Amino acid sequence: MRTFKRWFGSGNLMRRAGRRTFSIALLSCGSFAATLAVAPLAALAQAEEPAFEIYNVQGQAVSLTDLIDAMSEQQVVFIGELHNDPTAHTAELSLLSGAFARYGQSGDKSIGRPVALSLEMFERDVQPLLNEYLANLILERQFLAGSRPWNNYQTDYRPLVEFARANKLPALAANAPERYVNRVSRLGRDALKDLSPPARAAWLAPQPYGAASAAYAEKFKRVMSGMPAGAHGSPHGNTHLLDAQALRDATMAHTIVEHLKQNPNALIIHVNGNFHSEGRLGIPEHLSAYRPQTRFIVVTVAGSEAPAKIEAESLKQLGDFVIYTKRTASRKF
Repeated sequence: MRTFKRWFGSGNLMRRAGRRTFSIALLSCGSFAATLAVAPLAALAQAEEPAFEIYNVQGQAVSLTDLIDAMSEQQVVFIGELHNDPTAHTAELSLLSGAFARYGQSGDKSIGRPVALSLEMFERDVQPLLNEYLANLILERQFLAGSRPWNNYQTDYRPLVEFARANKLPALAANAPERYVNRVSRLGRDALKDLSPPARAAWLAPQPYGAASAAYAEKFKRVMSGMPAGAHGSPHGNTHLLDAQALRDATMAHTIVEHLKQNPNALIIHVNGNFHSEGRLGIPEHLSAYRPQTRFIVVTVAGSEAPAKIEAESLKQLGDFVIYTKRTASRKF
């Protein structure tokens, strides 16, 4: 049986410990050069070898270059990570920089596309700050003072943001603000009606937002059933917690859709905890509801070595591509 850490990523739990309630923790799942160079794809492929292995949905081992090539017909690439796995973050930067090298910088206008980064790790109400930092209008310390970065930002997500800044890529603060997610977990989805219309319109998915699918709800139920009695901290059981989780998923999907409306030829690399996209459930489902024609793939990071026998059917439950990290040591933060 998969563990709580496997589904939600222990990073969120540790990130929120001591300053957020345990129930909300359940819901989420050094210097860096200012002028980051775009590494050639061949170099990226070589750098990938000792760190992780990639398999497609047919159970075949593929290279980093193969995965980047598979992005050519897609509009969104979901990368479902384990938040405290350092190798997962290495893979994410390789995929972002590789996608930009392959598509964003292409001299061939037939394949050249605007590449964008999208992150669960920032909430929608800090988008103005993120935009100002990317445009070099404010200092990094000012950006960090107001953007509520995760505790592992410096080691794990700063490289992604700095890559976007150095290469003038858009970065989307995609997630629902925690204060509103918390309100739903305590009082239910109808409690959002008490918010001001400007707040709802600016920072959340359109109301009423979609419910979790039956498959997603069943997966959520299985995970929650393994938690100690009362650990979720909600007198309403899992119902409000599932609605809070769906608010995150729907808001991230809506953020992506809004960017595609303005940039229909964009390639968006969206990074989230693997529970939010695994098996094409969660955010991908809301994305398809908002914009049915959207083309996407799901890349899921499994925090383990590849099994001796790769079973295609098992991979289908994870995503279109699965990355097995060879080094399984997790980072505490």
